[in-house]
Amino acid sequence: MGGDIATILANGNDAVTQANSIFAQNNLRFKLKRVDVFEQQLNDYISGKTPYLRGTMSMINMAAAAVKKHPELTPHVFYQLTWSAGGDALVAKGSIQRPADLCGKSIAINYDGPHLNYANKVLTDAGCKLSDVQFVWTKDLTGTAETPMEALRQDNVDAAFVIIPDALALTSGGGTGDGSESSIKGARILLSTKTANRVIADVYAVRQDFLQQHRDQVDALAASLFKAQEQLQSLSKTKVSGYQTLMQASARLLLDAPDAIADTEGLLADAEIAGFTQNVQFFQNGNNFRNFTNVAKESADGVQALGLISAPGTLKNAGLNYALLASGIATAAPEKPKFDSNAVAQVLDNKQKQGSLENATIFEFEVYFKPNQQVFDASLYANEFQKVFEMASTYGGAIITVEGHSDPLGYLKKKKEDESNFVLNQIKTSAKNLSLTRANQVRQSIVDYMQGKKGAGMDESQFGVIGHGIELPKTGICGSDPCAPKTEKEWLSNMRVVFRILQVEAEESVFTPL
Repeated sequence: MGGDIATILANGNDAVTQANSIFAQNNLRFKLKRVDVFEQQLNDYISGKTPYLRGTMSMINMAAAAVKKHPELTPHVFYQLTWSAGGDALVAKGSIQRPADLCGKSIAINYDGPHLNYANKVLTDAGCKLSDVQFVWTKDLTGTAETPMEALRQDNVDAAFVIIPDALALTSGGGTGDGSESSIKGARILLSTKTANRVIADVYAVRQDFLQQHRDQVDALAASLFKAQEQLQSLSKTKVSGYQTLMQASARLLLDAPDAIADTEGLLADAEIAGFTQNVQFFQNGNNFRNFTNVAKESADGVQALGLISAPGTLKNAGLNYALLASGIATAAPEKPKFDSNAVAQVLDNKQKQGSLENATIFEFEVYFKPNQQVFDASLYANEFQKVFEMASTYGGAIITVEGHSDPLGYLKKKKEDESNFVLNQIKTSAKNLSLTRANQVRQSIVDYMQGKKGAGMDESQFGVIGHGIELPKTGICGSDPCAPKTEKEWLSNMRVVFRILQVEAEESVFTPL
């Protein structure tokens, strides 16, 4: 709901449009009403009580499926409010360590809430078939006895998609649940949208008939939101006059509690305001993997795979002229790295020394190379590089490690020949340097690949490099040494680069959202 604070600001900090508000200045008049159940919002949309829908892309896709026999009701998405950037989480208990461990397990989720595409994307990226996952559908999202949070208390439910306040309660403040108060013993946040920060897009959509008859109003609404979101971002940074009034109004309208300022600020902190730049990226940039076209298809496929619709409806891009509507606002913010490269290097060094890289891993996959290979370009690895690009685009709050490995056969042969420890250590050092060099070469090749996708939003600071040498061969460890490969296949399996998607949410000095 953090994105709705901009709408409240545009309305003059009240449910009814106030004189001299941003909406009033654009000849708009609205009555804001919080509707917690999407089905009710859809009924109001169908009946004509409102021409607008507000929800995630999955929710709008469900609406599109519900009205597919009525073309005049086709939703046209025209504005992105936010990306969820910490407000939603996947909480797991028991022995589950990463999303792949949820394949075939039981997961609680609200049936018409904001987490449908979150579940679809995370589980499919982990290699799970949604048909093999047992979903426990709940009536409500939060605040009642029929929510994912409460369902997780059942012994036969392994995980739950929840909003972050519920996630913190379940995990004793974001650590590991100790069983006291509202927590569940052993529960922990497996993945939140602070890491998966390009999965849940909150948007506005409008009925097709209304858009055709009143495009000027839809244009004015988008232009007003651009201005309101810009003012909101400025107020949230400076805390100058007007900020407290806005927070109180938002607390009253969103939480029914005018004094819940801290909670309202939390809503805002857990959302990345889209503004002009992200709306252009979302609706107009074909090279942006997380654009409207891709997310619309992904979320439609997801709700169908989840069994919530029998077939997708029609969901359209309203096609507004965003550059024209953004008159008077800053339309091009300078890009800056999201990660502190030095802090990333230190975190990776610490985790490597502690042997805790595995504990922070969300996903991983491997790329193999040939003996003495020095070139890693897109002509050889286009499919693998595209996968890295898609992961980096989706999990923009994660560190992606490029980890080089070397084959231990040369070292093992020299050891069998009773070479001195000095020579053996030199071989180990050379193997480690070679693996680091190859990892750096692969990283640079990926950067070059991304730069070829103009406007794709590649952030080099997201990638860290590690050279493991012969310490972690695919063939395993036998005693104190690497196991010797027995076949050519095993020999080649050690010549690889591993891409690891690491959740580093606790490392506050590493990642700064844009």
